[in-house]
Amino acid sequence: MATPLTATELVAFLKAEGVNVVENPGWRTRNRDDETGKPFGPVHGIVIHHTAGVDSLGFCIRGSGDLPGPLCHTHLAKSGVATMVGHGRANHVGTVAENAFSAMLHEAAVHPRPDAAEPIDGNDRTYGIEIENKGDGKDLYPTKQYDAAVRWAAAICRAHGWTANSVVGHKEVTRRKVDPSFDMNDFRGAVAERLKHPASWNPGAPTVPVKTVEQRLADLEKRVKKLEEAA
Repeated sequence: MATPLTATELVAFLKAEGVNVVENPGWRTRNRDDETGKPFGPVHGIVIHHTAGVDSLGFCIRGSGDLPGPLCHTHLAKSGVATMVGHGRANHVGTVAENAFSAMLHEAAVHPRPDAAEPIDGNDRTYGIEIENKGDGKDLYPTKQYDAAVRWAAAICRAHGWTANSVVGHKEVTRRKVDPSFDMNDFRGAVAERLKHPASWNPGAPTVPVKTVEQRLADLEKRVKKLEEAA
């Protein structure tokens, strides 16, 4: 549990971690705090997303009629550029399962399959990043983009004194979503490795894990099983 970083603090920690930050005009006051009638927070963790589309920066800023923006705190382009989209409550994760939220809150080493019930307001308690990717398993994450995502998450963890287990994928807190389309245990491992070193550490970008055919088949079988259980 922590008080949210100010906009200035957030940018400073991201830049110190080596993230290429661009500030979209108006982002510092763009939020959905009016939906709760109180300031954003306290914050308990970080949620990783993929956009499921291309050229999505504008959409992340504006949102839609049913889901107004901002839809994240940061948008991460294929180039590795992190555009600041909003500061405060953002419509990025929606409601989440209590068991999954508890695992994030307590920095559990194992993140359980989320319960069907979703009583927790995740928007008001987490930071969120949207990583530009179609999420179809064919659209690759460039190394510089993946590295920037790791640095982004590590910067926020470092700022709050959190471990990498405060970082979760959207698919780990709800049964409604499948993003991001990379392995979150691998991602947390890369964040944990960064946190062992100073923010200036620059050993070269982590390699995006490439799954074997057998691993992809196993993942597909798990997904089918989940769909059958949810039916």
